[in-house]
Amino acid sequence: MSFKKTLLSLAAAAAISVSATLSATPAMAEKKTEFKVAWSIYVGWMPWGYLEDSGIMDKWADKYGIDVEIVQINDYVESINLYTAGEFDGVSATNMDTLSIPAGGGVDTTALIVGDFSNGNDAVIVKGDGGLADLKGKSVNLVELSVSHYLLARALDSVGLREADLAGVVNTSDADMIAAYATDDVEAVVTWNPLVSEILEQPNATKLFDSSDIPGEIIDLMVVNTQTLADNPEFGKALTGAWYEVMALMASDTPEGVAARTAMGVASGTDLAGYDAQLASTEMFYDPADAVAFTQSADLPKTMVNVANFLFEKGILGEGAPSADFIGVAYPDGSVTGDPDNVKFRFDPSFMAMAADGAL
Repeated sequence: MSFKKTLLSLAAAAAISVSATLSATPAMAEKKTEFKVAWSIYVGWMPWGYLEDSGIMDKWADKYGIDVEIVQINDYVESINLYTAGEFDGVSATNMDTLSIPAGGGVDTTALIVGDFSNGNDAVIVKGDGGLADLKGKSVNLVELSVSHYLLARALDSVGLREADLAGVVNTSDADMIAAYATDDVEAVVTWNPLVSEILEQPNATKLFDSSDIPGEIIDLMVVNTQTLADNPEFGKALTGAWYEVMALMASDTPEGVAARTAMGVASGTDLAGYDAQLASTEMFYDPADAVAFTQSADLPKTMVNVANFLFEKGILGEGAPSADFIGVAYPDGSVTGDPDNVKFRFDPSFMAMAADGAL
């Protein structure tokens, strides 16, 4: 079961923009000792639930004299809505959804932890044989305005097609995707794991394109309120220290590591084998130095420009956005894509660098 990656409708996005404006004052944090972060079910975010259940988060919070509550929200979109409205200090989210929802709604947000990128978890699948060019004239079922929609756009672009060349896109929830694929009417789908694995077990299913074809573009993050982080660096240190303790555990083949991955698999509705299979198509940054290098790479700004263009084209880059450059995104070297006078999304690897240096 996955609640990942569904974006807001246009109406909901507008409502969030208003909500974020109304809540801007309390969200502009002061020095405090109690914090809340939200997360939802997805392979790369299961460590957040394990952090809470295992007591590792409490250990790191105690080290810095604070309290951090990690709350599972069953609906991914709702978790980002709640963060945007100021109910949480941080939330697990993709780069695309961070840009469109909190940043687009005016909430200055920082990517504290770059946890992974999808490296095959998201896929374009067609019934029968053929290639991407054969999608021309076909209908494609997907969660509209999600990273599935983005993946389709990138896939079509790779063969010189556009969405207008399709018969149409059919908005289909992730909960209905398996049943939809089983019907004669559905010709092609775009979805994410564990649904991808289940659909590909069908004898007539052919994978045409997946997120490994656009590595590093669908990025899974822990984002936090920028002002909260600035006023409370202990919050960032505790979250980051706890995260990388679990990363080291997950990456090991020790009994403790196996037990941790088993617990995460069960919590996500599968088992150890199923969870390990999903991890295999997820580029997890177990080593914080790798996450820092990824965040500092020249490819990240290019990715965010692609994402901004997609969101603007779909009309969901923020209420009244006049162009794809509406929101500024800041990078570790001080550069900005988009509007430098409206920076609302920041990639800050400094806490991950502390973890890499053993300085937490």
